[in-house]
Formats: sequence, C-alpha cells, structure tokens
Amino acid sequence: MNEYLQIKAAADMSTRVKGVAYSGGAMNLGWRHPVVVDLAGMTIPEVVPLLANHLNRVNGRVGILSAMVVDNRLEIQGDIVADGEDSRAIITQAKAGAAWQLSIGAEVDASELVESGTRLVNGVEQRAPFYHVTKSTLREVSVVAVGADRTTTMVTATATLTGEHPMEATKTPAKPEMADVQAQAAQAERERVMAIRAICAGECPEIESEAISAGWTLEATTTKVLEALRAKRPISAPNVIIKETPSASAKSLEAALCLRAGIEEAEVFKTYGEQTGEVACQNRDMPLSVVLAECLRLEGQSVSGAFGNETIRAAFSTVSLPGILSNVANKKLLQSFRAQPIIATRLCSEGDLSDFKEADRFRLTDVGDLVPLAPNGEIKHGGVVEEMAKNQLDTYAKMFSLTRKMIVNDDLNAFLQVPTAMGNRAARLIDQLFFKRLLANPAQHDGNALFHAKHGNLISGASSALSADSLKKAIQLFLDQVDADNQPIAIEPKYLLVPTALKYLAIELTRGATLIMSGTDNTVRPAINVLANEGLQVVTSPYLANSGYTGASDVAWYLFGQPGQVDTFEIGYLRGRRTPTVESADTDFTTLGKQFRVYFDIGIREQDHRGMVKANGKA
Repeated sequence: MNEYLQIKAAADMSTRVKGVAYSGGAMNLGWRHPVVVDLAGMTIPEVVPLLANHLNRVNGRVGILSAMVVDNRLEIQGDIVADGEDSRAIITQAKAGAAWQLSIGAEVDASELVESGTRLVNGVEQRAPFYHVTKSTLREVSVVAVGADRTTTMVTATATLTGEHPMEATKTPAKPEMADVQAQAAQAERERVMAIRAICAGECPEIESEAISAGWTLEATTTKVLEALRAKRPISAPNVIIKETPSASAKSLEAALCLRAGIEEAEVFKTYGEQTGEVACQNRDMPLSVVLAECLRLEGQSVSGAFGNETIRAAFSTVSLPGILSNVANKKLLQSFRAQPIIATRLCSEGDLSDFKEADRFRLTDVGDLVPLAPNGEIKHGGVVEEMAKNQLDTYAKMFSLTRKMIVNDDLNAFLQVPTAMGNRAARLIDQLFFKRLLANPAQHDGNALFHAKHGNLISGASSALSADSLKKAIQLFLDQVDADNQPIAIEPKYLLVPTALKYLAIELTRGATLIMSGTDNTVRPAINVLANEGLQVVTSPYLANSGYTGASDVAWYLFGQPGQVDTFEIGYLRGRRTPTVESADTDFTTLGKQFRVYFDIGIREQDHRGMVKANGKA
C-alpha cells in the first residue's frame, strides 16, 4: 500500500504537512548491503525540524514536525512555516502536481551487519545480508524529490493550497463559455510559467527559458532542474542519512581520502570498520575543498560561501584536518614502504634501542659442555663469556607541503607523491645503510676487520672466484666456525649473497641437477650436483658492485646464516618503531598551506663475525 504526504493550507495560512517519513523496510543507499532502521530502537525528540533535501543551513529549515511510530512506520505531522525559496518551491510544485517524498536524517548509536538468514525488524522478516541499525536518534525529516524507500510516495491536495475551503473544491462547476475557456487557458499558462520560474528559482536560467518556450510540463522541468543541481553540488543519499558522531565523521573523511589515494578497499574496511568504510565509499570523490569545509563544521566553525585563503587557514587550525592528512600520508608512505623489497631484513636480525646514544649490545655465551653428573649428585657450574657489539641510531627525514595551489586544484596526487616516494626511499635506506657497512669491512673490537683470516670467515686468491669448488670451500669454512669455547657454532649457511654479474651462475650452482666437469681434471665423479641439496637461497643485490660504495666488487660474494639462529648484523629501531613516520608541522607566515615531515630512526651495525663468510673472488 502506497503512503502519501498530504499538504494543505491551515486557517493561519501556514501549510500543514503529514505523512509517512519511513515505512520500515530495507533501503538501498549505495552501501554494500541494504539498510534497515529499527523503529523500536529510535529515539524521537518532541520537536523535529523539517528540512529541504537535508540542507543543514538556516534557510534549509522549512518547518517543524512531530513524529511517532504507528504500525511499524514513522508518521509525521506539522507545518511548513518558512517563507524562503525552498519552502515556496515545495508548495508551488505540490500545487502543480509534483509528487514529493520524505526522508529521515538519523544519528546511528548502534548497528550490526546481518550476514545470513532472516531477522524480524519493524514487523517484517528482513532477509540477509543487510545492515540493522538497532539504535538511532531522529535528527530531522526532509522533503526530497526521490526517496530510497520505494513504498513511500507523496501526493498533494492541490485545491487546498489556494486557500479554498475543501468542500468548495468539490462543487460541480457550470459549463464554461468559449471566452471562459480561453481565459482559463491563459490563466493556466500564466500559472505554468510562474511555477516554472519558482522551480528554477533563478539557478537554472537556460532550463527556465527552454521550459517556458517549449511548453514543458512542471514534472519535466523539475526533473531537469534536479539533474542540473545534482551535477553542480553533492547531494546526500535520499531517504536516510546516517549522521555519525564527530570522531566517526572525521574517520569517514580520512577513510574516503585513503580510498581516493589508492589504498585498497579491503584495508580501509579492516582499519575503519564496515560502517565507516561504507560512508567512505560514498564520499571517495570528495574534493579537498569540501574536506576542509567538513573539518570546520566538525568543530562547530562556520563555513563562508566563498572558498578562499581564510577558509584554508581556518581549516588548518582545526584539530581534525592535520591529523586526517597526516594519517592518509602515513598510510600511503607505508604502502610504498612495504611494496619495496628489502634485502637487509632477510640477512639481519632486528632490535630496539631506547635512545640515540651509541648502545652496547651484550650477548652471554656459555662456556663448557654438559658433563656427567657427579656421584654425590652435585651439578657443576658452567661459565659464561660476555661478548659485546655496538649499534647507534640516526634520524633520516624530509619535509613536504600541501599548498594552496594543490587545494584549489584538488590535486591530492601531487600532495601524496612525496610520501609515496619517501616510503620507497625509506625502504631503500635500510639496504643502503646495510651494504655501506658490509662493504666497508670495518674493524672489530679485537682490532681485526669484520671479514679476516683470523676470524675464519674469509677466503681470497684466484681460487675464491665463484665456482662449485670455491662454494664448497666457503660452506666448509662456515661450518668450521667455533664459538667462544672453541666449539662449532653448528649453524648451516642459509643465503648466498652475490652481485648481479654472478646471479645466474649462482642459480646454476645451487639449483642445477648435475655439474658438468670441464678442464684438465680427469677425475671421475658422479653426475650429481651436491650443492643443490644445501638449500641455499640466492640473494642478488646491485649495491655489491656499485662504485659509490667503498669496497664494492662485482666478483666478491658472501654466505649468511639464518638471522634467528646467529647474530650477523642488527637493524636497530627506536623503541620498536619499524617504519617511517609522517607528522604535520606548522608553516611560517609566508606559506599558505600545511607542512609535513617524514622521519625514520634507524641504525645498522655488525654484531658477530661468526655466521658470515666472504669470498673476495679474485687474487
């Protein structure tokens, strides 16, 4: 059964309104699933404002209502009391026969996603999936042209809008004369022209001119005007508007910008939740100027009609906007950071430092094997040797800005180019610091270089060039390394690190099924590649042969153990912060916009010469 909103003129010439604002069913609002607002859980204030198309502004309020739930429907009655353009357009088009509908604006207090089966809501078995708004507060009711609830329509009692008595409108008119017919036709045309002008309200002069000259109906004119207005400004989802709390609205803006910035939709829903994610999907094309205006509204500040420098300054003075933009930039930076492959994190352990001072990294190494239990049951004490290494953090940073030009041009991509590039750079920085230290072969606390014959982790000479024999020799040298009490460390090599020039030779040596013998050696050997059973993972890096690094070589290569089993190098972070950070910063007076800084606290040092072997690859 279709419901209707009836409009009639009261004795005091205010316009009475009554009808059904929400019939209690499921509505398609552009979300992932339909929405059902539970009327049993709705808080209804004593007085409810009547708005025109959900416009939250002074002249958008056209009347006042009372509302109540009747037969699982939200019914309203009240008065249109305003005398503005919106209220006149509503009354004029109703008089001309336009069908209006109603829409509710509700603040959600609790909701849940019904994923399967059915659930009884508003007296009807609603079939999943749908969003069940279990608790809400009615904030406003609006007159709209098109409602999401298809079972709700609006018709008008046009005779009563002229101030005629309802009973007089039902009398049978006398048969008109020809002159009367012509007069009535002229009057009807005048009324049509006046109604068209009221519908266009000075905002669509081209449509107004064409509608009058071409003899358009009021319904056709209304349709064209609505299409033009929608194209010029964003319009809220019809029938139900979900108004969140200020914090949730800030999150919705942030999530919408994340989607616009290219953050995966699944990640946005996971981070912000289903409800906020749905709102964000609807607003993912929101211009930056609108984001600034919404942040002002969130904090109760007025927004002027003209968007200019004062609006930009005011928006950046809010708490919401810098935080939103920082978080979006951070997520974009982290997306880029995680997409960049990092070699050092495969070869090094990771640790936390509490400050920027050079830190001593102590390790306790037991000395002495387990011994048989003495006849008297006494267990002998073992000894420990304290071994020391060092690490130290440094800060790497860069500034970037969101300028007035970017905001006016709605150029979010230009703003996010820097944090995107910095995410990539931060990931590469880890490798740069690691290879700089590795290739420098620094001296250790015993006075010897990291890779040194006395450490039992270096092979050199012409026979150290990468080959099956030299690789076997390096593996043997790795396995023969001993700990502080001269016992084997019992760690297998895991990674074969080579420059790009040796990549395919390394793969052939470690993965080939057989080794083809060549040269003057006539020794008969089985046709099997024993190196393939070592399980070595080939890791290739262009840093090893880069001339910008001291000690670079295109023939030297390395073996590394698994970082979780043996200390080699340590990547140190400040108090567990393993990724770079974006923060907002104030600008000076000469800059109209907002500055942001990217910084990364990190330090990389070698920890133990054991667990690594280097082959010079040449004499």
